[in-house]
Amino acid sequence: MTNDDVLGTPGPLALRLRGAREARGLTQAQVAAELGVSRPLLIAIEKGTRQASPQELARLAEIYRTTVSDLLRPAPPPAAIGARFRAIITADQHDADELTSAADELQRRADDYLDLLRIAGTEPPGRPEPVRAGRTSDSRRAEDLATEERNRLGLGDGPVRPLREVLEIEVGLRVFLLPLPSRIAGLFVIAEPLGACVAVNSRHPGERRRWTIAHEYAHYLANRDRAEVTRLAYQRQPESEYFADAFAASFLMPRSGLSRRFHELKRTSAERVTPAILVQLAHAYGVSLQALSDRLEDLGLIPAGTWERLRERNFQPRRAARMLGLGQPGQAGEALPLHYRLLAAQLYADGEITETQFARYLHTDIVGARRAYAELTETADVASDGSPQILDLAEAVG
Repeated sequence: MTNDDVLGTPGPLALRLRGAREARGLTQAQVAAELGVSRPLLIAIEKGTRQASPQELARLAEIYRTTVSDLLRPAPPPAAIGARFRAIITADQHDADELTSAADELQRRADDYLDLLRIAGTEPPGRPEPVRAGRTSDSRRAEDLATEERNRLGLGDGPVRPLREVLEIEVGLRVFLLPLPSRIAGLFVIAEPLGACVAVNSRHPGERRRWTIAHEYAHYLANRDRAEVTRLAYQRQPESEYFADAFAASFLMPRSGLSRRFHELKRTSAERVTPAILVQLAHAYGVSLQALSDRLEDLGLIPAGTWERLRERNFQPRRAARMLGLGQPGQAGEALPLHYRLLAAQLYADGEITETQFARYLHTDIVGARRAYAELTETADVASDGSPQILDLAEAVG
């Protein structure tokens, strides 16, 4: 008896073996040769009709650059993320190795998320939306879609500060921060059964990461049927990228709210548009000064070329923000989604996973795991002595 279904339906191990092979871009013949078995025998292993020996499993883990423990996880894996990106990665001569590593890491983190959900016996948050049909070369359609989504999510026309958490809980985007090649802003892929997974470049500034999240959200809404790699520069930018950027601008900086705030600030400076006004607005909306300037130009509120003139004068937005007493967006960011981290903390508090496992799920050491647990269980309230209150998760569910 194998751990696969007795009726011949591939079980978790068979599915993981096949998915790992496809993620590496290897054929059954290539793997069979590496393993020293016939191709029909490998096919039988991947179908679950023949059990792999411990020695074969160890060798397959080496070939697929994974671990035996990951192959033996009891739940089916997410869709093979590496395989979804294979054609894109193969065509990229500069960043192929780093993109392959990033796709592998996104696969592992999605797999970890599914494992936590399995242990907790729960489902991931979010309400999947149907694909929104329409021309992806139409910037007006992008703005209309952004307005529709803001209305659906009840966001009004103001800045959305907790953008990542809103899209995670309300929509179902699983956003992970990963070190990507400098020219790559983000990755988007549907990895069932987890859903939409996004990798955002952790090396980029906070404002750029917010833009990337909104950009990938557009891909989720308009053309989620294919994996996407978002680059900072294209030799020839696809229409879908123009659409996603137009959506991001409208979603992060809606026309009505931005126009109103712009005119309110302009009145306070004798109807003059000053760099200070632009810096304040960029800070309020959590975007770069260039992104804000481009949006204001599109709305006809400032002259074309404003950002270029500021740059030619060596204007430094961050220095200006400090002079205005504006805090800067944190450059660090949580690598894992909030729900993922809270779920791991709850399972640790319940005794469902050990401290070592908790640390492994958070991709840190024991000291880092203890610090993360304290942060995740700290409330916004204070005790009578003024110290932060800590929520005892084990007691709360007991």
